[in-house]
Amino acid sequence: MDELLDRGLTALLEQNQKLNTILTGDQRIRFQEKLESYVRELELFNPAYGLVGAESHEELIIKHILDSLAPLGHILRALSPQPAQQHQLLQSQPAQQHQLLQPQPALDLAANLQPSPSIADAGTGAGLPGLPLAMALPDCRFTLIERMGRRIGFLQNTLAVLGLENVRLEQADIEKTRSGPFDLITFRAFRPLEPPILRALVRLLTPGGKLAAYKGRLDKIREEMAPIESLVTTWEAMPVQVPFLNEERHIVMIQP
Repeated sequence: MDELLDRGLTALLEQNQKLNTILTGDQRIRFQEKLESYVRELELFNPAYGLVGAESHEELIIKHILDSLAPLGHILRALSPQPAQQHQLLQSQPAQQHQLLQPQPALDLAANLQPSPSIADAGTGAGLPGLPLAMALPDCRFTLIERMGRRIGFLQNTLAVLGLENVRLEQADIEKTRSGPFDLITFRAFRPLEPPILRALVRLLTPGGKLAAYKGRLDKIREEMAPIESLVTTWEAMPVQVPFLNEERHIVMIQP
């Protein structure tokens, strides 16, 4: 068992108690085993393929695996039918406040999911955050979209190793993909949200679908959203706590 990964998953479950409804008992064990297999594949191929920026095992676990999973509660909420919410931009807070492990509101997230939600991960690269999310959410259908053939080859091999049946791959630029429509599109370490890329993503969404952008500092998020704010209906930047990471992280939910 990978001790750091185990501690990180435990911390995430403590942040959001309702995640225990989807990651409990044997499910948690199988989930962690798949994550550890995925980490081994990344460490095996990363030196030759340059898949992720990680100089150590610890950095790979914290900055890539746990970072991918940290917004899981917010993603589940985005996939649950809810009343329309007003636009909300979180006010700037001192960085240290973002580091607190705070339980999320008590919602039966898994029970409220719409049937078999479809999720795309745009510019997935090495499969982040798509593969960790797909392991955690086996009832969701994932499409990982990546333009580089070498990375697609890595992902094909990794899917075979992990035995994931809820994931398909597509090699394409996001502007040219014919996949979809999707209930949610995630992206992390992807291109800035400029009008052309925003339009390319929005055309792939179902009515009522959302974009989920993994981002860092709130001031940078404001700068990035300012030129496109008139092109979306609502957006919300929510602080995310990544275990063992002393950096400001947010998930930005965008309703076109």
